[in-house]
Amino acid sequence: MNPPKITIIGAGNGGQAMAGHCAALGVHVCLYNRDMEHIFSIDQSHLIRLEGVLEEEGYIDLITDDIKEAVEFSNIILIVTTATAHRNIAEQILPYLKDGQIIILNPGRTCGVLEIANILAKRPNLNIHIAEAQTLVYACRILSPGVVNIIGVKDRVMLSGRNMDETELILNQIRSIFPCFIPAKNLIHTSLENIGAIFHPAVVLFNAATIERNNPFYFYRDITPNVASFIQKLDEERLNIGKAYGVNLMAVYDWMTYAYPGTWGNGLCERMRNNPAYHDILGPGSIFTRQLTEDIPTGLIPMSELGKKVGISTPLMDSIIILSSALLGIDFKWQGRTLENLGLSHLEKDDILNLLS
Repeated sequence: MNPPKITIIGAGNGGQAMAGHCAALGVHVCLYNRDMEHIFSIDQSHLIRLEGVLEEEGYIDLITDDIKEAVEFSNIILIVTTATAHRNIAEQILPYLKDGQIIILNPGRTCGVLEIANILAKRPNLNIHIAEAQTLVYACRILSPGVVNIIGVKDRVMLSGRNMDETELILNQIRSIFPCFIPAKNLIHTSLENIGAIFHPAVVLFNAATIERNNPFYFYRDITPNVASFIQKLDEERLNIGKAYGVNLMAVYDWMTYAYPGTWGNGLCERMRNNPAYHDILGPGSIFTRQLTEDIPTGLIPMSELGKKVGISTPLMDSIIILSSALLGIDFKWQGRTLENLGLSHLEKDDILNLLS
């Protein structure tokens, strides 16, 4: 049997980690990035080395900034970018896709598959399989181009296509490479298990002045009891939305040990402080960080709007959206994943469930 071929779109922390790991497993890998300067040294050596909990090196077959070349390289396309780029990437790859290809969003954040599907609908006769991962497989940071520190690898990451048949088809294709992927109940499940949208914005907002003063801090290890308590209250809103849509979601307290079994602690604050994969992750250097600019428009906004559709109040989510918009001077709803922008505003709860189940 010939080794599988995979295209990875995006050469940031996650993209380089995924490319290096797949290549080390013997997979033929194409790594696409829109800016070749960013990955010039990788283009010279074609090697990516992983350090930390994974110690391995992989040879990258093709490194390119030609999106056509990248799409035509393989039948499996892994999009490993910020979720705010998903719509634009879908527009770029649309002309070159062919029947039977698989697209996986790593991660999809909230309703990522739906955003991609809306773009692909412009070619109605095209038969493409789409799925979203609930979160990125790795906790990782680039040390230098082509060298990635793998801080942690999640044991279990939920994945969902548009229905159970599509989910199983995709899992059968990638299970040998990513055994950590497990089937979610449906897209509502993966979309609402977007844990990053619960953790990230709250921590950034409560540390905004510290960030602007350029005072380094550890994003998780320096969490305080009151901020951890706020995060749990924020998470209650997410859990209530899930119940309204018939999905029993995992509370952030339980998710910490589910995704990272080496984590210990009696409360969320202790677990955030004592997660080995999170231990050395520093806070952002600017308030204009993806932990707001990504997690607000592709996480909290669609969660809040899905909640309102079924009568669930989300005052804490809404307060974070409003405060972040004012702090950064950005209208996150303009191009965010509102129900209107996702094409869901005219649908009722049962219609949304039918679409995403």
